[in-house]
Amino acid sequence: MNSLIPGTAPRAPSIPGVYAREARYEFIRLLRTPSFALPTLIFPLMFYLLFGVLLNRGNPGASQYLMASYSVFGVMGPGLFGFGVSLALDRERGLLTLKRALPVPAGAPLLAKMLMAMVFAVCIGVLLMLAGRLLGGVQLSMTQMATLLLVDVLGVLPFCALGLLIGTLVGGSGAPAVVNMVYLPLSLLSGLWLPLSMLPAFFGQIAPLWPAWHLGQLALKVVGHDGGHPVWLHVVVLAAITAACFALAQRRLRRA
Repeated sequence: MNSLIPGTAPRAPSIPGVYAREARYEFIRLLRTPSFALPTLIFPLMFYLLFGVLLNRGNPGASQYLMASYSVFGVMGPGLFGFGVSLALDRERGLLTLKRALPVPAGAPLLAKMLMAMVFAVCIGVLLMLAGRLLGGVQLSMTQMATLLLVDVLGVLPFCALGLLIGTLVGGSGAPAVVNMVYLPLSLLSGLWLPLSMLPAFFGQIAPLWPAWHLGQLALKVVGHDGGHPVWLHVVVLAAITAACFALAQRRLRRA
């Protein structure tokens, strides 16, 4: 209405309002893409019910281990696919160029994607903890559940950065295949599908190279099944990987 009154100018939106609006649009976008939302939420739960509950009935220790490891497997998906595939498609369709031309802070679309990845991480973590408690015989204290959920939510960040880097390197048509080539082997080699002790010793020796292994160790430490390495080591490695991937992606985006 102010713009219709002579001598008045339309009120500029606040910066927090712009970020909130971008997050809302990203949420609506994901809701309208069930091919992303449903598998992201359901696949980790299905794998856990199969391997952690049905095949380990009567073994709460194994159910506990797999609940923590599959929560990490689950939260990797929103970061890798939400950034890798989504950004590659946005670049290919010219949406990223359009966003740059709009009066929107440069980081707003990326922050919106990151917040949505965190929302999905919360949902995945809660679903797996409920399944573990109700069906797998997993008994965790409130502190353990809150800590595991915090690990899941913050642990999505390195994979957002890695997905962002992938999205700057490949096109939209090839992005799903490339992300899957990173996502699935990384999960297996990090001991998220089954303990590394069940694989040849070589895989356990190279496991510290993978960010998913470090995040998995943090989650397993909460439930008492980790390898005994200090927390700070995993945090430092994950922070370094996040910073490196983000810096490389930003450099690529500036050149694009």
